[in-house]
Amino acid sequence: MKAYEKNWDVKSKIVEDANKWAQYRKDMVSAFPAYHNEGSDPLAAAINKAIKAIDSLRPEAEGPAYLGKNPALTIDFDHVKQISMPDKMGTTDQVIDETVKLFEGLPNWGHPLSMCNVIPQANTASIIAAVLSEIFSPNILEGEYAWNVHRAELESAGMLGNFFDWKPENTGCLYTYGGSGCWTYHVKYALTRVLPDSRNKGIRTDAKVICSHQAHYTMLNSTDWMGLGMDNIIRVNTDPVTNAMDVKHLEEILNDCQEKDIPVASIVCTMGTTDANAFDPVDKVRVLLDKYPNSNKYGKALLYCDAVVDWSWLAFKTYDFEANSLEFSQDVIPQIKANLAALEGVKFADAIGIDFHKAGWSPYASSCFVYQNASEFETILKRPGSAYLQPRSPYNPLDYTLEVSRAATGSLAGWATMKYFGYEGFQAILGGILETQNYFRGLLAAHKEMICVNANNHGLVTLFRAYSDDINANEQYHNELTNPAYKEQLIKNNIMTKAIGDKLYHWFRDGHKVNGRYTPYLSFSTGFRVTEYNRNFSDPDACIFALKVFPMNVHITPNVMRHVVDCVLAARDDVLAEK
Repeated sequence: MKAYEKNWDVKSKIVEDANKWAQYRKDMVSAFPAYHNEGSDPLAAAINKAIKAIDSLRPEAEGPAYLGKNPALTIDFDHVKQISMPDKMGTTDQVIDETVKLFEGLPNWGHPLSMCNVIPQANTASIIAAVLSEIFSPNILEGEYAWNVHRAELESAGMLGNFFDWKPENTGCLYTYGGSGCWTYHVKYALTRVLPDSRNKGIRTDAKVICSHQAHYTMLNSTDWMGLGMDNIIRVNTDPVTNAMDVKHLEEILNDCQEKDIPVASIVCTMGTTDANAFDPVDKVRVLLDKYPNSNKYGKALLYCDAVVDWSWLAFKTYDFEANSLEFSQDVIPQIKANLAALEGVKFADAIGIDFHKAGWSPYASSCFVYQNASEFETILKRPGSAYLQPRSPYNPLDYTLEVSRAATGSLAGWATMKYFGYEGFQAILGGILETQNYFRGLLAAHKEMICVNANNHGLVTLFRAYSDDINANEQYHNELTNPAYKEQLIKNNIMTKAIGDKLYHWFRDGHKVNGRYTPYLSFSTGFRVTEYNRNFSDPDACIFALKVFPMNVHITPNVMRHVVDCVLAARDDVLAEK
């Protein structure tokens, strides 16, 4: 005991001649956050240093849409793993410097030229809430380790229950690792409900997960990892115009399953796809699901809504369109109403998946699996507790969650966003996106060689094609979409569309300028929809490629959108010149 105590003086400070392990600890004290209130917290100083270093990577106002000066991918993938941990301790400053270097060349989601996907800049309130979680490490496995912080998840359930027109007191939610996590939770919920013996005996029956051809590819991840198997997915045809689920085909599938006594685990309604902005008719699906129930030896199938992209349009349910207090243009109001109407059916779902890091302007990862009947979900998935954990509050999700250790980062980010935005904040930012979309689509319409190919939907993306100057884009696209005689031309122009997208990406990465300004970061889809003569997806070549723009950034201006058009046409000209 004396040998241990001699390392400290009477004021509990480590002495100069302390054992070397204790001297290390003396250095470490300055590299960990203070546990008490003191004048100079090492964490605050370190964060300040890191923020200043990151600030040095930000471009000038007219700079490129990536961080730093070097956009190249500098990782030597052949040798990157030939590294060992250092023998000696470093310093916090050294690690901060090395960390900041990793951000060199990273896409800058706050830049107005970044429009490649549903990856918006996170709002400050959500960032700070998430960072605070990282400092004190609340763990929402049980109340003892999260204490009052788990209120963020519980209040999120209440706010989202109201949002979806469910009874908030009955609603539950779990923040998880992504939209894939939400899908996986829904599959587990469905299997436990329909095949209750599967929790102990494993899955011994080929229950089916039914979703449309437009459903997210995570359907494969979830059915694979849950042990159901990817072959147990049944895909429903979609309308060639709206990309929505064909309810007649769905009824045929359900009738066939019922006649053969094949249990349906779940039906997934996709509520706004990333590219096609497809909304499935949840109300009609609910009617069919009730019309064709599983036989008595199985449980009731689950209706799940994958709304990770477009969920927040429901914020307009409180908007007075007649008063129009936010002064949206008359062109935009019908579009907002259409999105709202398409989403209102989610109230018929048993569970819904949403992403705050998409249409919630929050940090990754802040996905939330929301379920209407908390009592059912939490009871049928409940597991025995652990001897070394002693729950000390009524809220202990470790009893039924996939994750055990679960950071509060996502729940605090989502909760803070709802507190900050409120209904009106969501309305303003979403409506503003449509105002930008309309402006951009007007610019496209002014060019006969360009066409918006998703003019009938009003989501977060504009999809478009660019042809050579001698082609009327409207006529050409119509023929490519509807007439199999134009399939060869469709393929040719698909190849050109991809080449334009690749050209723009390389220009963005190379710091190429058009008209003296850096190139925007755009993307493209290699099949956001099939042609009208390929409804069953049997021909992989009969689909539509499109360039895409996601103007989700609050820093976007009309000048930025005009520049996008200039860059696309310049890239097209380069592609044509290379032929």
